[in-house]
Amino acid sequence: MGKAQKYVLLGDATYPLQDWILKPYQEDENLTQRQLQFNYRLKRAHSVIENAFLRLKARWQILLKCDDCSLELLPTLVLACCILHNVCEAHDNPFNEEWLEGAEPTE
Repeated sequence: MGKAQKYVLLGDATYPLQDWILKPYQEDENLTQRQLQFNYRLKRAHSVIENAFLRLKARWQILLKCDDCSLELLPTLVLACCILHNVCEAHDNPFNEEWLEGAEPTE
């Protein structure tokens, strides 16, 4: 991008190009090897984020039903779940892989 950024968000191709959002190059036959490599690394980073959110939603399934709470409460609820999730991970509280079945997105 030509200038240092303190933070950037990872987006997919549907996001508008902004200097604070990284999004993949549009897939076509004219991409250079460097652009293809950028897209590959961005997709891998994005999959790590998706996996982290999936584990968070699997452990704290209240996040799957947030339509029950007010919009004002939602940021606090998500933050509390993140903190509790990190405490569980730091103290080796085992993650039950069966939880993922209830948190997988459905078509």
